Amino acid sequence: MPDRTTETPVFDTLAMMTAASLENSSLEPEAIALSRFAALVAIDAPSVSYLVNLGAMKDELDIDTIQGALVAIAPIVGTARIASAASNIAEALGIALEIAAEDLAAIEGSDI
Repeated sequence: MPDRTTETPVFDTLAMMTAASLENSSLEPEAIALSRFAALVAIDAPSVSYLVNLGAMKDELDIDTIQGALVAIAPIVGTARIASAASNIAEALGIALEIAAEDLAAIEGSDI
């Protein structure tokens, strides 16, 4: 049962759902990552979904695998979904870079 006093109930619920699906899947981690990535493309997921999921899948998916997956699913999902996914992935990477720069600035400004 989720902790109803948490500051991030939506995120916590998504994390629990993800953990349960990983635990109950018979697929290898890379196959799970590719399946999830393909599903994001198929549903035309927003950049924040790529940010969260690609961050969680960073050990299973590299740029070559992502590009290969986009090529593989293009005939099924179509050019519009592939173009949208590429744009949303680029935006997610930009957001990730901004977050990393802010974290670095905070570290450099601290007394550590």
